[in-house]
Formats: sequence, structure tokens, C-alpha cells
Amino acid sequence: MSEERKEARPAGPTQPAGLGPGRGGRPFGGGHGGFGRPVEKVKDFRGTLKRLIRYLQPMFPRLLIVLLATIASTVLSIISPKIMGKAVTSLGQTFGMRLMGLPAHVDFDYIGKIALWLVALYATSALFNYIAQYVMAGVAQKTVFAMRRDMNDKLARLPLKYFDGRTHGEIMSRMTNDIDNISSSLQQSLGQLISSAVGVVGAIVMMLTISGWLTLICILTLPLSFFVTALIARFSQRNFAAQQKELGELNGLVEEMFTGHKIVKAFGHEQKAIYEFRQINQRLYEAGWRAQFVSGIIFPLMNFINNTGYVLICVVGGIMVTQRRIQLGDITAFFQYQRMFTMPIAQMANIVNVLQSTLASAERVFEVLNEPEEEPDRVDAKIIPSPRGEVRFQDVTFRYKEDMPLIEHLNLEVKPGQTIAIVGPTGAGKTTLVNLLMRFYEIRSGRITIDGVDIRDLTREGLRSLFGMVLQDAWLFSGTIRDNIAYGREGATHEEIVRAAKAAHADHFIRALPNGYDTVLNDEASNISQGEKQLLTIARAILADPAILILDEATSSVDTRTEVHIQKAMTELMKGRTSFVIAHRLSTIRNAEKILVMNNGRIIETGTHEELLARGGFYADLYNSQFAGAYLDEKAV
Repeated sequence: MSEERKEARPAGPTQPAGLGPGRGGRPFGGGHGGFGRPVEKVKDFRGTLKRLIRYLQPMFPRLLIVLLATIASTVLSIISPKIMGKAVTSLGQTFGMRLMGLPAHVDFDYIGKIALWLVALYATSALFNYIAQYVMAGVAQKTVFAMRRDMNDKLARLPLKYFDGRTHGEIMSRMTNDIDNISSSLQQSLGQLISSAVGVVGAIVMMLTISGWLTLICILTLPLSFFVTALIARFSQRNFAAQQKELGELNGLVEEMFTGHKIVKAFGHEQKAIYEFRQINQRLYEAGWRAQFVSGIIFPLMNFINNTGYVLICVVGGIMVTQRRIQLGDITAFFQYQRMFTMPIAQMANIVNVLQSTLASAERVFEVLNEPEEEPDRVDAKIIPSPRGEVRFQDVTFRYKEDMPLIEHLNLEVKPGQTIAIVGPTGAGKTTLVNLLMRFYEIRSGRITIDGVDIRDLTREGLRSLFGMVLQDAWLFSGTIRDNIAYGREGATHEEIVRAAKAAHADHFIRALPNGYDTVLNDEASNISQGEKQLLTIARAILADPAILILDEATSSVDTRTEVHIQKAMTELMKGRTSFVIAHRLSTIRNAEKILVMNNGRIIETGTHEELLARGGFYADLYNSQFAGAYLDEKAV
């Protein structure tokens, strides 16, 4: 991110001395990590639910199949205990008669038929359950596929200021964690919710067919269960929130320690980091112990209440059996229905929490989808087929924030093939000038033209294809060195890639690698040096063969000898091309045809290196201060 944009953003907390390289200016452990967040509450429950349903709308026929299959599976599993009860009743009557000394034989044919019926019912129930799970998996994956696609397309259309105002981790969390949460919740919880709801209703119906009194006893235990659960949940919620907070602190600390472990060791703060880890770990232990202890009470109490109901049903049911008001098999069936009744209620309470988390994740995704996009290309937008590289800024005004002026009424004319160096202190507007030229930001007023065409009349793709960029921070992706250089121009041949690498003085070190141009760079390209990374980005720009070059201190990461070679290659590359060189080291732009000196968003001086030095103004002060500092450093050594 450019220094200008950093200054335009709100200032964050400063980093206390001696605490190590906390991200975003935070000390170690100074914030939540990306893991173990407490369940967020949805701000707009109804609106988010409606929008999520719109994503599910194309899947309604499949959801109907899931609904019917789940109902069929649940109904079949509900019928099974009633049929099993008939077998228990038959066996009970047989053993009862034997106890009384009467002749009795087990009706194996009758028991066998019931067993076959049960096998068929359970197998069919399992088949319907498999169908429901299979179809629901497709529904969930197709839904999140559409969400990922829309999210990715949206991110491509968002302006640069959106990314400047947010961390990469936050954006990635919405793209990955939140959408994965929606996927798993849809696949598991939706079907389970249907099954639990049908199971509760079905269990009540079947219990009523056996005994209204026993059903009443079973239902009367529910209010007590709800009261106990709500009471304990109120106490445990605070402890779980504290546990998640400390877990976030711990994850943040661990991530930062490993990210900046070299700095920690270099400044000798290992003991300080270890001490802070132990402090947070101790707080996490205490919060976690309290949370688990309080929440753990729920299950024994629920079991106590359920077992109390179970005992009452046993006693009352036993009396009813002796009075021949119900059969023995009905009691055994009723016990199973009681479990079918109580377990889904507990499941439904958990599913409601999961769905709340799902809607919170969906809301975070929809927040991104609601962000204002880049101004779309005009219907009659054009491209420049044969660009010459003439650039003009005409009375351009731009601000990152309305109350903070940056560039005011700037005028600049650059002729085709000119090399323009832009210098100035941090926050002067150097990088902003280039960002406006490439239309990463929209100007407030005025116009910018290339070859006489307003850049707003060009397609963004066509505009940006005119430029080649080499930035101070070398960006390479995971892949081969050949692929990284070829990123500059689609369809480049191997010979062209090698030619570009030679021009950037990168060919020698590439061939020295074990696999040469087929060497695979890892995620952070840490298997080559910083200077070698920069050489590859320069080769990429050379291969692109653009009409306009943008060089943002392109040689800052290489040694002096390599810099000399690169400067020669750059001089050759810039011939016949309009070039904008953002320079911090003024020694690198002595040969520029025009030097723009910027301060506070304005061009305060213009001229060649010799003209500006002779003028003895702002540029001369900058130049002399750099070389005076270098001279004093050499003298001190």
C-alpha cells in the first residue's frame, strides 16, 4: 500500500516499544485471532434469511425431494417401535403363560414376519435417509458455488479503496470461512432440522395412540428441562464469550510470534513473548474450565429430569399393564418414542444456534456483495489501438477523504516517449498520481487523457493493458519461474521469456537454479532472494512490451552491481516509451528528461536534474540531504 493511502486512512493504535512486530500496530496478543470467534448475532435476521432463500430458490425442486425423503425416513423409523412392540407383547404372553405353568410355545412364524418387516422398514428408512443426504449435499454445494462465484466477481468489480480499508485476512475470511460455514450448515443442519421436527410430531402422535396419560407425563417434563437449560445457558454464555476472547488472543499471539520470530529473536524479546503467552494461556485455561464446568452441568441435570420422567412412566406404565389397560409391548415402544421425543428437541435447540451462526456468516458475505462497485465502463467505451503514450492531467482534483485535500487542480503534460521522474516526501501524492492514471481511483474533478482520449471513455481492461508496472514490493505467485515471467503477456513463447529474462539480467541466476525456468516458487517465493524476485518482475514488465511504463523504485531491493545492470536494461526498455518513475533514491533518476517534485499533492518544481539543483529549491534540499547523510555514514565508518 502506498504511503499516501496509509496516511489517508484513520490512524490505528500505536505499537508500544519493545513488544515486537504486532500486525497493524498491535502488540503481541492485542486482538482477536481469526479462530474461535463467539457466535455472532445477525443484525438483519429477516433480510438475510430472505436473501439466502433467494440463493436456494433454484434448488427448490431438490429441496422438495429432501423434504419428502426425510419425512419418509423419519416416519418409517417412527413406525418401527410400534411393530417391535407387537413382538415383545407376543413373547411376554408366552413367558407369562409358562410362569403360570400353562403350555405355551413361541410363535416363531409371527416373530419372524415381524423381524422381516422391521428389517425392511429400517432398510427403507436408511435408503430414504441416504437419498436426502445425497441430494442435500448437491443443494449445499451448488448454493455455495453460486455464492463463491458472485463473491469472486464482486471482488473483481470493487474499487481499490475497498481493499485499502480492510485487511487481507478479513476479506479471505468472508470468502472461505464464512462460505464454508454456510455450506456445512446447509448440508447437515437443514436436513436434521426437518428430521427432528417430523420426529417430535411423529413421536407425540404415536405416544398418544398408546396412552394419553403417559404422553402427558412425558410432556410435563419439558417446561422443567427448558427452564434448567435457559438458566444454565445464561451463566455459561458469559464464560464461553470469555473463553473465545482468550482463544482469539492466544491465536493472535501465536500467529504474530511465528510471523515475526526473527524480529523477536533479533531484539531479544523471547522471554517477554513467552511470559505473555503463559499469561494468556492461564486466562484461557481458567475461562475454559469455568465454561466447560457450567455447560457440563446441563447434561447431568437433563438426564436427571429425563430419568425422573422415565421412572414415572415405568411406574405408571407398569400399573397400567397389570390392569391390562395397555400391552407390555406398548410400554417398550413408548420408551423408544420418549427418546425420539426428547432427543430431537435438544437437537433442534442446537440447530437453531448453528443456523444463527449460518445467517451471521451469510450476512457477512452479503455485506461484501452490497458494497458499491467501480463505476462501470461506458456503453460506448473504446480502446486505443496504436497508443503513442501522450498523457495529460487537466485541473485534476482528488481526495481519499472529503475533509483531507490531497491533489488540488493539478496540471501535467507528458509527451510520447518522455521519461518522467516523480519525487517528493512520504505522503506527497506520488503513487496516487499513478493510481489515478490507471483509474484505480476515480478523480473528483478535471480529466486525465491518453493520446487525447479521456481515460473514463476507455474500458478499464483496455486502459490498463497500456501499462507495464514494476513495484517496490515484488509480487510473484506460486508456480514456475517461466509462468511468472509469462504473466506479462499471454501466449509468450519460451524464447521470448528467455529474451526478457536476459534483458533484466535474470537469466544467469535462473539457469543456476536446479530446475532452471521450471523451478517452482512457493507461496511467498521465499526460495529465492528479494533481489531475484525483483529481477523476475522486471523481466515480466519487459515481456509485456507496454506503451507506458510505471516503475516504483524498481531497483530498491537489489545490490549496487545488479542495480547498474538493471538501470542499463531499463534505459534500453524505456526508449520510445512514456515512463513514470517514482523515485525515493534521487541518484537513480539523474538522467530523467523531466523531474516532477511533489509536496502535499501539488507539483512544486519541474525540470531536469541539473536545472533543479541549480535552482536550489526543494529538490536540491532533498538531494543534498540524501548525499549528506550518505557522506556522514561513510565518514563514521
